Amino acid sequence: MSKAEALTITIMGKEYRVACPEEEKANLLASADLLNEKLDEIKAQGSVIGTERIAIMAALNMSHEILHSQSITAEHDDLNSRIDALSERISDSMRDIQLV
Repeated sequence: MSKAEALTITIMGKEYRVACPEEEKANLLASADLLNEKLDEIKAQGSVIGTERIAIMAALNMSHEILHSQSITAEHDDLNSRIDALSERISDSMRDIQLV
């Protein structure tokens, strides 16, 4: 892992300097872009006033999206495990039939 270096990102028109390893700079910049998109979406709706409230709503929405994605992944993993178990049972049954 490389040494962390200062990187300037802009969020809602304000610049922030953050320490970031060289190999993570592209990810951090992409994250800042995504956050700005979410902030702009909420700001454009006009239903939330104030920078802090817009930031909280963006964080809440993004957290919800992450948890929803994790839930879908967990369900997918569970389904794959069940399919693997059924496949194994079928294979065992096929072997038993061939032995008879």
